Amino acid sequence: LALGADRAIHVETEERVESLAAAKLLAKVVEEEQPGLVILGKQAIDTDNNQTGQMLAALAGLPQGTFASEVVVDGDKVQVTREIDGGLQTVELTLPAIVTTDLRLNEPRYAKLPDIMKAKKKPLDVKSPADLGVEVASKLTLLKVESPAERKGGIKVGSVDELVDKLKNEAKVL
Repeated sequence: LALGADRAIHVETEERVESLAAAKLLAKVVEEEQPGLVILGKQAIDTDNNQTGQMLAALAGLPQGTFASEVVVDGDKVQVTREIDGGLQTVELTLPAIVTTDLRLNEPRYAKLPDIMKAKKKPLDVKSPADLGVEVASKLTLLKVESPAERKGGIKVGSVDELVDKLKNEAKVL
């Protein structure tokens, strides 16, 4: 709100919200609000699993552009440029659409104190998952976490012939 939004919706819960539940909550908000463009971050800081934006697009039945490093809106279309292994890829989507962002999309802006004070007067609609008809109870159970087995150190070989010999006779992969 301090950076320019006119109003906000805050879905509040005490429960841990997993990616699918977050996507379902956002899908209900999208259904109610009918936005032209939904912009989400790429990953969450808690589970770091990069799923919510894609799940939201599937649930809402909207096109998606992921990992956006550049977004250009032109009428009823949006061009999303993203980095891929071979360089850059640009996709064009018809609005409304879902876009997940990459850290290169823009420079962070910081709110100024006067804008923070003005934001306190802007409407903030607080809802619960129940208000949206979504259950956020955890569907996943963490069984255990353990470190991976330590790897043995590698060796250097002096020639291609020595490498082929070791792969044939010791590793038995050739």
